[in-house]
Formats: sequence, structure tokens, C-alpha cells
Amino acid sequence: MGMCGRYALTLPPEAMRAVFGYVEHPNFPPRFNIAPTQPVPIVRAERNGEGAVLRHFVLVRWGFLPGFVRDVKKFPLIINARAETLAEKPSFRNAIRRRRCLFMMDGYYEWQRMGGSSRQAVTQPYLIRRPDYGPMAVAGMWEHLATPDGSEIETACLITTQANNALAHIHERMPVMVEPRDFDVWLDVDERSTGDAMQLLHPAPDDALEYLPISSKVNKVG
Repeated sequence: MGMCGRYALTLPPEAMRAVFGYVEHPNFPPRFNIAPTQPVPIVRAERNGEGAVLRHFVLVRWGFLPGFVRDVKKFPLIINARAETLAEKPSFRNAIRRRRCLFMMDGYYEWQRMGGSSRQAVTQPYLIRRPDYGPMAVAGMWEHLATPDGSEIETACLITTQANNALAHIHERMPVMVEPRDFDVWLDVDERSTGDAMQLLHPAPDDALEYLPISSKVNKVG
């Protein structure tokens, strides 16, 4: 299981909307085990006719496809991108500048390897969440792809950084958390420089998240 390959979105829709501030009023059921390639909600910002920046709730495919992809089936699944190498990867160069977004969640899952060779290794899954069980915003990028057969698809991936001291023993990576005070810096790609946004790509403070061991039933998407 790759870094942050599953997450949960279980809080009531209006609780999420209160934090993320998008204009839509979507009603979505709780999802306890969101997996790659599924439709996932992201928040992104766009300017309206009067020049005001509005946040929008959008469903996209979790699995980033750069605009240059010609054969979707042959392109590898990109569910997350490393913060440290974003600027140098052709796949992400435009998206980090023009198409930043936030993933909405209230917890994510990580698997800790418990010894043994990689083939026999036992893994212990953990749920990682805020101590107050509140919403979590994770930095991401989205992309719009028009395929040769005329279909169009929007996709996204989340961004990871090195784990903080509290979580490093479970996994060496963690998703980049964005606090509400920084939402505009991350989302407003017209007003804020990419450099300002990149300053947010650091590990969360050690007390920002807690972890608890859970059942291996989470391994099955169903």
C-alpha cells in the first residue's frame, strides 16, 4: 500500500462546507475507505465575472493525469506527488502554478511494516486524524485532460512531505496539511505566487495529528 493510499470523509456535509467555504451545498454520504481511481471531492478557487475569488466543490478522479497524456490506460497511477521534487517534474510544473486544490478528509490510513522480509512482512494499519476529529485539508493539484477520443476527464493527486517526529515510525511520508488561515495562499493561483504556496509544503506540527491502530479490514476497499 502506497503512502496515504486510502482516506476517510465521514463528517456531515455542512461541517465540511463551514471549514472549506465553497459556494455549493453538496450532500454526500460518509465514506470510510476512499481509494485511488474513485471520484473524490476537491476544493479549488476560480474568479467570477466581477473578479471575486470563489471556492468550488468539484468531483474528480483520484489519480493525476498530466495534460500531455495520450493513452490513459498506459499511464501510471499518480495518487500523490512529493513536495520536494514538484518544481522539477514536467508532469506537475503547470499544475503547481495554475491548478492547486485541497483534498477534504477527516482521517487517512497508513500501514506500518512490522518486520520480516518484504514478502512476509506483517503490516499494522493506523487511522491518522486530528485530536478533535475535525476536518483536514490536504494540499493537492488537479488537471484537465482532453483525450484523443474526445472525452474529457479531471483528475487530482495529493502532495506529501517527510513525516513529522510523531508519525515517522509508522511511515516516512505524510500528506501536506494546509490550515484554514492558509487556504487562500494555496488556492488563489492568480494573486499568490507559486513561491508563497510552496512555503506551505512542510510537515505538520508533532501535536497536529494522532494515530490509532485499526483492523486490517481496511485493506479491502469494499
